[in-house]
Amino acid sequence: MAKKEVSVEERLRNLFALQQIDSKIDEIEILKGELPMEVSDLEDEIAGLEKRIANLEGDIQKIDDEISNHKANIKESEALQQRYQKQLDDVKNNREFDALTKELELQKLEIQLSEKRIKEAGVKKEAKDELLKSTQEKHEAKLKELDTKKVELEKIIKKTDKEEKALLKKSEEAKAKIEDRLLKAYERIRSSYRNGLAVVTVERDSCGGCYNRIPPQMQLEISLRKRLVACEHCGRILVDNEIAGVAEEAEA
Repeated sequence: MAKKEVSVEERLRNLFALQQIDSKIDEIEILKGELPMEVSDLEDEIAGLEKRIANLEGDIQKIDDEISNHKANIKESEALQQRYQKQLDDVKNNREFDALTKELELQKLEIQLSEKRIKEAGVKKEAKDELLKSTQEKHEAKLKELDTKKVELEKIIKKTDKEEKALLKKSEEAKAKIEDRLLKAYERIRSSYRNGLAVVTVERDSCGGCYNRIPPQMQLEISLRKRLVACEHCGRILVDNEIAGVAEEAEA
C-alpha cells in the first residue's frame, strides 16, 4: 500500500525515530554477542562427533566379529587336529600316514594364520579404542560447553525477550510510516555498516557516523529540512539536533 505524501521534515523525523528503535534492537543483539552462532556451531560439531563415534563403534564391532571368526577357526582346526591325531593310530599304510600328517600340518598353519590375524586385529582395535575414547571425551566436553552457552543465552533471552518483541513491533510500526523507496535506502545504508547507523546527527560540525567535517552550507541545508541530505563521505542521512531531540523526547 502506498504511503501518504509527507513533508521532508516529517520523513526525517520518522527515519530518525526508526533508527533509534533499530539501534536499541542492535544493542540487544550485541548483548547476545556471538552466543547464537556459537551455540549453532557447537550443535553442528556435536552432531559430527556423534556420527564419528557411531562409525568408530561400528568399526570396533567389525573387528570383534573378525576376531571371533578367527577364534572359531582355531577351535575348528584344533578339533580337526585331535581327530587326525587319533586316526594316525589306525593308519594301514604310508599313504594314509602322509595324508594325515599333511592335514595336521595344514591345520597347524591355519591356527598360526588365525593367531596372526587376531594379533593384527587386536592392534587395530586398540587404536580404534583409543580414538573412540578421545572422541567421546571431546564429545562430553563439547556437550558441557554447549550447556553453558545455552544457559548464558537463555538468561539473556529471558531478560530481553519482552523488550525485544516490543521493539520489533515498534520498528514495524515505524517502517509503515516511511515510503518504500526511502525505507529501502535506509536499510541498504544500515546494512553497510557494522554499527547499523543509517541516520545520524551533526555533532561538532561533523557527521555523527564517520566523523568527517560537514561544510557550513551543508549544515544550513540540513537545518532547513527542505531536502534529505546525505554525508558526502559515508552516505548516511544527516539530521539536525532539534529533530533528534524531538524524536528522543517522543521515545521517552
